[in-house]
Amino acid sequence: MRTRRLSWAQIRRFRETIYARHARHRRNLPWRTRLPAGPLRRSSSEASRQAHVPYHILVSEIMLQQTQVDRAVPKYRAFLRAFPNFSALARAPLKQVLLAWQGLGYNRRALALRRIAQAVVRDHGGILPRSHSELEALPGIGPYTASAIRVFAWNQPDALIETNIRSVFIHHFFKNRRRVPDAALLPFIGATLDRAHPCRWYEALMDYGSDLKGRVPNPNRRSADHVRQSRFEGSTRQLRGLLLRDIAKRPAALEKDLLAKILADRRAQARRALATLERDGFIKRTARGYAVCR
Repeated sequence: MRTRRLSWAQIRRFRETIYARHARHRRNLPWRTRLPAGPLRRSSSEASRQAHVPYHILVSEIMLQQTQVDRAVPKYRAFLRAFPNFSALARAPLKQVLLAWQGLGYNRRALALRRIAQAVVRDHGGILPRSHSELEALPGIGPYTASAIRVFAWNQPDALIETNIRSVFIHHFFKNRRRVPDAALLPFIGATLDRAHPCRWYEALMDYGSDLKGRVPNPNRRSADHVRQSRFEGSTRQLRGLLLRDIAKRPAALEKDLLAKILADRRAQARRALATLERDGFIKRTARGYAVCR
């Protein structure tokens, strides 16, 4: 797909549109922060801030990977009260972390977040690394999450694309086009990026995209890369969550007691769910049944 070039006048008008809308419809989200552009000074207060802010951004980004903002906000606040920093999360029992994560789904994210905290404490002195390669080496962090952390924790001008950003660029630059790939959006994202204020710019884009979906048919339906979530009700994912919750709430859980709560025609599915929970490192067999791993 051939990409047209934007003039400076087009870029300026687009930015003005986004920032003007953002001034009227900004979401007040608890993980949002303001950091100066450029490298942080190494005073004691800045060193503390360098450790504090990236941890909060990391938690929010892992939560938001597959959870809507409205559901994530109360869980984010509660999670930080329980685990205020990398050290607290790294030494917390897995059972405690999983109970704090309840209601968010996709429990692999909670397991990955705890493993990230342990790696940061063990290998990086409790400070989240800033380079792409080091971030992507951590469990559960891919290219998008690494870039998002760099943008929102350290105000770095990385290219970001997620559901709300995708909506904005398809709506503005690909009207009446279908099957628009992310690769076609990236040049526009790079050209329009406010490199002096990337954190502020991406917050504005995301808020604009969220608001846009309430005013026009969802532009993501015209994306070649947008993936709709599979049905949750009746899924193995649902069973895994239910079983893990029951195991986390008791000292030991017998398989027969766990399966007794499951409809007869879903018990084979539940056994497979238990096997995958054990394989993924969530639970282990004990002499008394199942228990959450430490």
